[in-house]
Amino acid sequence: MTFLNSILKQAKKHEIPFDHWEYKDALSEEVIEEIIKADIPDVSKHNLNYDGTRAIDDGAAEFREGIASGGKAIKFRCFVTKENASQFPNLVKFINELQSKETYETISKMINKDLSNSYVRVEVICDREGFWLKPHCDIKEKLMSGLIFVNKTNESEDLGTDLYNEKLEKVKTVPYKDNYGYFFTSGPNTWHGMEKKKIIKERRCIQVNYVTFPTDWKVF
Repeated sequence: MTFLNSILKQAKKHEIPFDHWEYKDALSEEVIEEIIKADIPDVSKHNLNYDGTRAIDDGAAEFREGIASGGKAIKFRCFVTKENASQFPNLVKFINELQSKETYETISKMINKDLSNSYVRVEVICDREGFWLKPHCDIKEKLMSGLIFVNKTNESEDLGTDLYNEKLEKVKTVPYKDNYGYFFTSGPNTWHGMEKKKIIKERRCIQVNYVTFPTDWKVF
């Protein structure tokens, strides 16, 4: 129970600019290896421009609205599903841990949200030069949101997630450190994003959510 142990033993609550928890060493080396080796298309080679969202093509914010089709940009995103599970056996074990009652009840108490009827969603991400993410608040369907960073290429720690106050002033950056993560629950003033920064090679991480809309991974 690598993830749960990390949450129980390492998670530290921060209240500025909004409640969030930071933790480390939640991923096994086997999971990290799968994240590093995941074949994520390089958007810059497909004549598409970043628009400040992960939709990347201006017209595919549907996934952020909880619509399963995800629009055209879905092909550039790598969600772990039962269809591609054979490529990510260790990430599936990680998802199974998130599905377990012991794990989701622990998270539920921390964020004060009922996760007993939720679904787990995990996305493998590889951001490259030119990526940025405008300040936004997550949709209410995301009961828990967070990233776990994988930095094996000595990228700057400044490539972590930027957190903002309600005036959209940047207050802090969660550091882009290897096997380091954070999570929070969606709310009206949970502004976060990433300003345009220099990515030398790539910015790998996984996005971890408990959501209300169906995925292949309902909690147990």
